[in-house]
Amino acid sequence: MNLLFFGDVVGKPGRKALARHLPELVERHDVDLVSVNVENAAGGFGLTVEIYDELTGLGVDVLTSGNHIWDKKPLVPQVGKLERLLRPANYPPAAPGRGSLILDSREGPVAFLNLSGRVFMGPMDCPFRTADRELEAFGAEVRMIVLDFHAEATSEKKALAVYLDGRVSAVLGTHTHVPTADAGILPGGTAFVTDVGMTGPSDSIIGMKPKGALERFLTGVPVHFEVASGPVEIQAMLLSVDPATGKAVALRRITRNSESVE
Repeated sequence: MNLLFFGDVVGKPGRKALARHLPELVERHDVDLVSVNVENAAGGFGLTVEIYDELTGLGVDVLTSGNHIWDKKPLVPQVGKLERLLRPANYPPAAPGRGSLILDSREGPVAFLNLSGRVFMGPMDCPFRTADRELEAFGAEVRMIVLDFHAEATSEKKALAVYLDGRVSAVLGTHTHVPTADAGILPGGTAFVTDVGMTGPSDSIIGMKPKGALERFLTGVPVHFEVASGPVEIQAMLLSVDPATGKAVALRRITRNSESVE
């Protein structure tokens, strides 16, 4: 089973680049399922129903998210109705929406799980105990399990991967928008990377226009961030899993550079 997982898609430039390159990548790598982190897809912050429809229309099978999932208030009452959208499963139980789902593929069922870190992040339930609970709910018949861990601290990301090694197919880190060079497979067969990176403008500060980000660092005063323009970088991971065991057999970084897509 081949899964193509895209890091945080930032605004319209990220979405347009995804639309441009996705068909070629799916065909070239014989991709079964496509997953995209969408928490920055709407103007850099959050998601809308219209963008959900846009991305699923492109062939995206699973939309994961993180701490910005609630930023577009009209989306909040709709979250539970969008079947392919995940928010971190370790939000309190009263939060709308779902933190996991199971999809059919030509190789059998594939479970997707979304979790948020707690180090340098907002208050959340324990991701380790939440993962235990979710895996038990999936059942033994679901062997292929892919986790988007939306977290800030590299140590927390690696710790969860080690904790789950051999019990999930992959732990793929998101949130920092910076691709890391540690992609590999742990001894128990779980693929891991600290951060997939972003799909968004490269002439930026993690996807945003530098002016606003610099002003905030220099003054300490909150400012309005805007999505940058210009060339776009695409950062994704291609995960190959043995459907008989659920173990990862390969994890490969996929990178594309796209001209301005405004």
